[in-house]
Order: sequence, then C-alpha cells, then structure tokens
Amino acid sequence: MGRDGVILGLGLESSCDETAAAVAADGRTILSSAVSSQIDLHREYCGVVPEIASRAHLEAVNYLIDAALKQAEAGFGDLDYVSVTNRPGLVGSLLITVQSAKAISYALGIPLIGVSHLEAHLYAPFLEGAEREFPFIGLLVSGGNTALYEVRGTGDMKVIGRTTDDAVGEAFDKAAKFLDLGYPGGPAIERLAERAEKREALFPKILPGPGDFRFSYSGIKTALINYVRKNPGTPLPDIAWSFQERALELLVRRTLAASRERGIKRIVVAGGVAANGRLREMFGQSRREDETVLLPSAGLCTDNAAMVAGLGYRYYVSGKSDGLGLDVMAKEFA
Repeated sequence: MGRDGVILGLGLESSCDETAAAVAADGRTILSSAVSSQIDLHREYCGVVPEIASRAHLEAVNYLIDAALKQAEAGFGDLDYVSVTNRPGLVGSLLITVQSAKAISYALGIPLIGVSHLEAHLYAPFLEGAEREFPFIGLLVSGGNTALYEVRGTGDMKVIGRTTDDAVGEAFDKAAKFLDLGYPGGPAIERLAERAEKREALFPKILPGPGDFRFSYSGIKTALINYVRKNPGTPLPDIAWSFQERALELLVRRTLAASRERGIKRIVVAGGVAANGRLREMFGQSRREDETVLLPSAGLCTDNAAMVAGLGYRYYVSGKSDGLGLDVMAKEFA
C-alpha cells in the first residue's frame, strides 16, 4: 500500500468538540485536514455538553473521512495505517472515531494505532517543517489541559507540572462568561484586550516557590470577579487586558524556568491557547537568544487529525500498533 514509496496514514480525532480526519505522508506532510467544529452547538451552554458532542461526532465522522481522502487524492487502499485519539477526553466522544478506526483497520488489514491527544498536540509543529529533536520542554495549554512535560522521545513524556485547579482555557471561558463576552472565552478576551487603553496591572502576580512548576487559575478568576464588583466603572477592555496578561505571564514564566533549570533549550507550545497572539509575543520577548520556542500555526493549535496522523507515523515505523481491543480513556496514563 501507500504511493510511490510514501507511507500514508489516516488520522481521526474526536476527543472533545471537534470531529476531524486527515491524511499525512511520512509523518511530516499534511495531504488533507477536515474538521467539523461544534462551537455553535455548545455556545448557549458556555461549555461542552458531552451528550450533544457525541451525537454530533457520529453525524460528522463518515463525511469527514471521505472528505479527507478525496482532498488527499487517496483511497482506502492507499493507506498504510490508521491512527486515532483514544485518550484523554470525553469517553462518549472518543468512542466514535475509535470505533471508526477499528472498522477501517479490520476491513483493510492495516495497523490500528491509538495515540494520546496530548502527545499529538505537541507533535503539531513538526508537521510544518520544524525538525523533531529531543529532548524538549512541552507546554500544553487548552480548555481542558494546562501542563508542562519533559519530552525525551516518542511516548516518553514526563510531567513536570500541571494545573492544580482550572486549565488556562477553562479560566478564560469562565472569565468571559462572567463578563458576558460569549463562548469560547479565549478569543473573545483576546479581542477585547486589544482595545485596552490604560493597560495597568489590576490583579496580583502569582509567585511560585523555587522549583514549583504547577499552575493555578482559580485565584485569578476570583480576583477578577471581586474587582469587577468593587470597581463597576472600569472599562471592560482594561479588565480583559489585565486578566490576559496575568494568565499568560504565568505560562511563560513557569515554562522558561523549567527549561532553564533542566538545561533544555528547546520548547514546544501547543494546544488551543497557543494560538493566542499575546502569548506568542510574550515568548518571543522573554526567550534568550540560544532558546528555541516552537509554536504551530493557529490552525494546528486547535484540535485536528493531522497531528494524530503525524504522530501515528512515528509509532507505525517503530512497529507499535494496537489490536481491536483498543479502549478509550478519560485521562492520560501519566
């Protein structure tokens, strides 16, 4: 199978509220990427409703697989493997594409490869020309995850620190809901913050102890609520700017501290919040000349299947695959 000596893989993703299918060549070139977003379905709830998400995945998955193959000008017979996110995520959502991947694997007799959604996100920059070199520090930031990893190889990720309460994307969503800015909260706050005039620090900086790489966002969320109630006349753009500065500054400071303490000068930042323009600016301003910070383009920051297909290639060439008994998991192994 494959074409002209190129290894083709189909990737499938449905861990939360995006259904996605993609085809990648040799784990580096995206031949197609089809994504169906559910933002409109969940907007009125200001968050993802698992039952609604599962039904929407079921309705979209077959269409997206066909669309990805057509865009890649490939057929099922050209595929060498199928990879799918099987952890972590909403169990009902994960089941949709895992079952689809099993059917494809069984029908075609090709390897089935289950991958971690978190590791797949950290693979995204390597689909856009960046060289995959180890070790690196991985910062994963999204609505459901905020964590730092030391990554030393495929499947070799050690947790350095993670949030003790809210994920950063979740904090943005909650702040935006309180300020009545809509859903999702991150883009809404970023747009509003750009209109700020004073740009003053309204909320306290979160200071860690030495070697502490954990994150916490419940405090800044409470600080925002208390400030708004006590200072009702403060312009919303100024509040959004200060909230965003504190939330993102914590990510940059913790990540660079972990990198420097471990002597690892290569950093990968991924996940939906990595699309934030101010976060990218902060890393550019704060990194040293000998430090490299890799961020995927905005389209590869949010959930997609290209990253799943790309990572699946690494497992495929190493000889790793899963049987039809592959299960889904709400949480990561680590």
